[in-house]
Amino acid sequence: MKHCTAWILTAFVVVSANNALAAEGDAKRGGKPYRACVACHSLKPGVHLTGPSLAGLWRHPAGKVKEFVRYSSGLKSADFRWDADTLNAWLADPNAMVPGTYMIFRGIENDQARSDLIAFLEIAMAPGGAKAVVHQGLMPSEHARGQQPESLSGAPENAQVSSIRHCADSYFITTADGRQTPYWEMNVRLKVDSRSTGPAPGQPVVAGAGMMGDRISVIFSSLDELKQLVEDKC
Repeated sequence: MKHCTAWILTAFVVVSANNALAAEGDAKRGGKPYRACVACHSLKPGVHLTGPSLAGLWRHPAGKVKEFVRYSSGLKSADFRWDADTLNAWLADPNAMVPGTYMIFRGIENDQARSDLIAFLEIAMAPGGAKAVVHQGLMPSEHARGQQPESLSGAPENAQVSSIRHCADSYFITTADGRQTPYWEMNVRLKVDSRSTGPAPGQPVVAGAGMMGDRISVIFSSLDELKQLVEDKC
């Protein structure tokens, strides 16, 4: 713990000293680099993607969102809060600040760009930040939401899976419209989406996963449903 804290203190003190040369951050400019974050983060409360929702995290302890379980051990044991100084160090080089972090992001070298992004995040990560950044014209509402998947409930019959049979090196997938389609097993991904946006229980959904039409994902509402529906039979 002491070693991790020493890394953190060293990182943000050095980066903060360098950043003092940059002009004060501009939140409107900061909305532009934030667009690179929407693939992994949402500003909507409770919407966790690859990374946790950023809603309400300003001055919140790092690595402590209870509903998010994919933190690295370094962030789980970290002893700091998200503010201008810690974000400055994190955005400069996440892995230098918390070695072994799961966040795949090489960092922002430009001091001014970091200051602008932090000015934006101070608004966005405050309570009600998603509405605030849209209301102030800092970013469009779809970016505030992040790349949250559309709801899979109510899929058409040709996308509702009724049975899956595995034989040799193939999956034979039958949909609710009665059509059976064979796929090479390496081109089929079996997934679980247990969130409210996932498929309805008992109604797994098949979705295209490649431009050639030969790769698919089959998405289940639970792991138990996946185990029960997939049959190994020729």
